[in-house]
Amino acid sequence: MTRILNAAVLAMLCGLLLACSSTGIDDYRGTRPGFDLKTYFNGPLTAQGMFQDRSGKVLRRFTVQMNGSWQGERGVLDEHFTYDDGEKQRRVWTLQKLPDGRYRGTASDVVGQASGRTEGFALFWDYTLRLPVDGKVYEVRFDDWMYQLDEHTVLNRSVMSKWGVRLGEVTLVFRKGAQP
Repeated sequence: MTRILNAAVLAMLCGLLLACSSTGIDDYRGTRPGFDLKTYFNGPLTAQGMFQDRSGKVLRRFTVQMNGSWQGERGVLDEHFTYDDGEKQRRVWTLQKLPDGRYRGTASDVVGQASGRTEGFALFWDYTLRLPVDGKVYEVRFDDWMYQLDEHTVLNRSVMSKWGVRLGEVTLVFRKGAQP
């Protein structure tokens, strides 16, 4: 009887785990518009965003002026951040389009390479960023989702974590060719 009860509890736990499984990039296959980084991240863009801690409190707001350019399958995205406290930062991404909707990217503050993939209107990036905070530098993981809503607008939601612990979220709205 105990074995039957244990098996039933195990089956119920497996069912709960499957019900709580996270969304994957394949869930967006066939959605429109198709997200083509070479088209969207080409030319001037503006983004506005915020960082929220794990409780949801907004700690920082920022604007990003960007310019993207592509030569064949290689692109450069030059980002200039201005934070609400006046701090300025710059990040330059080097992007490479790979077969099957995959991309890889590098930047001076990214550990190794970012890897990403598009399906339908979505892009998922996965990377580790060296993040300066109060005079120290932390390596934090980003699970970065972008959704192209139309030819002008992309929404971006990134979950930051360290050792599997969620630190907070970054939310951005990109506007192609727009100025704040």
